[in-house]
Amino acid sequence: MKKLLGLILVIAMVLSMGLSATAEEGLKVAVVLSGATGDRSFYDSANEGLQALVASDLGIQGTLIECKNDASMFTTNLIAAAEDNDIVIAVGWEFWDALTEYAPQLPDTKFIFIDNGLDGVGDNLMSITYAQNEGSFLVGYIAGKLTETGKIGAVGGEDSETINDFIVGYEAGAKYAREDCTVQVQYAGTYDDPAKGKELALALYDAGCDIVFQVASRTGEGVFEAAAERGLYAIGVDSDQKYINPDVIICSMIKQVNLSIEQAVTAYATEGTWMGGQIWVADMATGLIDVGYGDDTMVQQVSDELKAEVDEIKTQIINGEIEVPTAFAG
Repeated sequence: MKKLLGLILVIAMVLSMGLSATAEEGLKVAVVLSGATGDRSFYDSANEGLQALVASDLGIQGTLIECKNDASMFTTNLIAAAEDNDIVIAVGWEFWDALTEYAPQLPDTKFIFIDNGLDGVGDNLMSITYAQNEGSFLVGYIAGKLTETGKIGAVGGEDSETINDFIVGYEAGAKYAREDCTVQVQYAGTYDDPAKGKELALALYDAGCDIVFQVASRTGEGVFEAAAERGLYAIGVDSDQKYINPDVIICSMIKQVNLSIEQAVTAYATEGTWMGGQIWVADMATGLIDVGYGDDTMVQQVSDELKAEVDEIKTQIINGEIEVPTAFAG
């Protein structure tokens, strides 16, 4: 791997000799996705954050790099991005090992690790994690209030701590609304297979679930297809996904990756503020975790009265009156 690093460094140096850099060039920022855009959720949100930075008046130059879930690309793309950018934003747990090994070897580049808490690596790395359990509590509460069968479901991309943090919050919210509500969970083992998501969701609907929460990126789009096919309901994730199918998507758990990226980079670009060596937890109090219902032009399955209840619960979570369980240890 050290030989690989050396080769990439040589290539980067050769390429840089052919580029004319000027003093007027702004901060160079790269977003490296473990997957790819087009999920209308997690990865697209990260890209939206990058594009907003480029469109701002900060003079930021942005580069998007997609690994498309190819494990052979995680380390090489991350290092290549680091050689040509001031800040590299790694989106996905798949970069854990590469960041642990190579961030200390690349001290002139600042790294932001999205959705994972990695500390003790160096002052050039900050992490942003999200209290997705809190937002999932809200959509779980909505599901618990709206279910007619008392059975709801969830399709996760994989059986991992992060995905289970959504599900733990979802189940807690559902039971807060209705004690006898049960939650059935299926794991797809992939984030890029809508057909698999549809298959698992159909199984949940056929088992009596009338609402299914998708926590599976592009795989979760199959959940929406299954909901439409069965005439039942689904819940979106990460972004407000109701626009995809307003008739079946009753709400979405929002995790604003885009805004967290914008805020972290803007703070550094304008004030020099950098949370190196730290983990920033974006919870409901930051405004980055919420629930979305689409816009007023879309059919609303959630009544104004229920929305008001959700707003009150949100306040109670922020104030610490409701403590939402988490899948993370410690």
